[in-house]
Amino acid sequence: MFWVSIISFVLFTAMVALGTYLICRKRESSSQDGFFLAGRSLTFPVIAGSLLLTNLSTEQMVGLNGSAFKEGMAVMAWEVVAVIALVLMALFFLPKFLKAGITTVPEFLRMRFNEITASICNVVFLLSYAVILLPIILYTGARGMLDILDLGQLIGVSSEVAQLYIIVITVALIGGAYALFGGLNSCAVSDTLNGIGLFIGGFIISFYAFAALGDGEFAKGVQTFLTEGGDRLNSIGADNSEAPFFGLFTGILLIHTFYWCTNQQIIQRTLGSKSLAEGQKGVLLTGAFKLLGPLYLVIPGIIAAMLFMKGSLSIPLNADGMAVSDKSYGALVSLVLPAPLKGFFAAVLLGAILSSYNSVLNSTCTLFSLDIYKRWIAPAANDRKVVRMGQLFGAVIAVISIIIAPMLMNAGSIFGYLQSMNGLTFIPLLAVVVAALTTRMVPAKAANTVLIVGIILNALGYFVKPFSTFAAYVGQFHFVAIVFVLMLLSMVIWGKISPRETPYEEVDAKVINLTPWKYAKVSAIGLLVIIALIYASFADFSVLKKGKVPYPVKTVQK
Repeated sequence: MFWVSIISFVLFTAMVALGTYLICRKRESSSQDGFFLAGRSLTFPVIAGSLLLTNLSTEQMVGLNGSAFKEGMAVMAWEVVAVIALVLMALFFLPKFLKAGITTVPEFLRMRFNEITASICNVVFLLSYAVILLPIILYTGARGMLDILDLGQLIGVSSEVAQLYIIVITVALIGGAYALFGGLNSCAVSDTLNGIGLFIGGFIISFYAFAALGDGEFAKGVQTFLTEGGDRLNSIGADNSEAPFFGLFTGILLIHTFYWCTNQQIIQRTLGSKSLAEGQKGVLLTGAFKLLGPLYLVIPGIIAAMLFMKGSLSIPLNADGMAVSDKSYGALVSLVLPAPLKGFFAAVLLGAILSSYNSVLNSTCTLFSLDIYKRWIAPAANDRKVVRMGQLFGAVIAVISIIIAPMLMNAGSIFGYLQSMNGLTFIPLLAVVVAALTTRMVPAKAANTVLIVGIILNALGYFVKPFSTFAAYVGQFHFVAIVFVLMLLSMVIWGKISPRETPYEEVDAKVINLTPWKYAKVSAIGLLVIIALIYASFADFSVLKKGKVPYPVKTVQK
């Protein structure tokens, strides 16, 4: 049965590669717009599929289900609240970005402020992508693949470190081929094809998990889930939850807004839209898909906890005798899936890994080529030279990520530290972009100061007392919101006291049709109403009075 899994894995992976090649082979990718923005030709299905798969990685499949294993339905905030940010992107951010005709966020900040602003933003993105995000994607992806398929038997290597290196190198080579040779076009198309597999695979896991909970009967499993789920089905997170309820309106919403509206890795797909209407449809369709996310990113984790407590699911324990939550999803997959489907699902996970990896690598190439090489090193370089240098830089970054990724194997708290370092930068960048879009008199000096001081303030809140004590007291998400408001207000006040010499005027680059989709606002309202209904259906606000997670992790142990 092992070889059945491997064959199904290889077949699906090969089908995606062949489909991507056949679709993209005649598309132009040698020019700047062709390579970095897919010739501004992306339509809404491709945009939605690419956004979804760029966002989704093994870290989410394993990590979010692991969080649901511990805390239940409340962690769905990391999927559902994203829809609010996507609505903001469709109605506010995207029209302004497409009107400016930009390729990167630093390019927009250069237009609105100056070169220094763009350079700071560019350095922040490049460092976080190259040293933090890409290695994490590779490591968590390789870890997930090892947990689902017995690749040691196939590879013929017993050393776990050697297995990790082999998988990391393989994933990096495949993902690099999509990003470095096909550009955004091949990334977006492969993302869409993998997206189809992801939805099928994710829902298959949920189906078999419900069936396992119902002793082989799906309907009985759903009934058991709803009647015996108890506090785990509460959508309201306590103060010490990973997704506290009041944090939904402060830091969690800001994190999503940065990620979906200003993160180069994500918005590059929307900047390649054929028109504003196509871009809005793609973004809002992504929002609709995100509403389905809890079905395969949260519910399986809750079912795993219920099966574990019944003694039907075996999960490794840590030194304290507690179930290792991040192992729960892999254990569930191994328990419920037939061998042929294990290979298919491993291929789906590989697609999610590749999507995240190639999108970040493509964005890294874009940032370097257009905002560093073209701007500072060779302003007179033609399109072919710019693309070639981006590919070369991307190859170097890929090698660096391969070297760093396996080092995370024994990182422990360092891994959390790396994630925290990512959080240091998003609030200042978001505040500056919001100021750029909503004000006309804020000068470049204000934006540059906020970018630097904001990162320092966040670092103090993470690592230095008494700032970290204050952050812990008010809550990390609320602290993030406080810093954001302070930075935004400081820029507005600066603009009043020492404004620009002339008001900033938006420029229409006239690169695409900016007629909005006529159903954009209605669709956005519909998505927001569905969010409210989802939360209301599973809400129990009494947990806020208790001030703690409704069921401590220690109750979920064998």
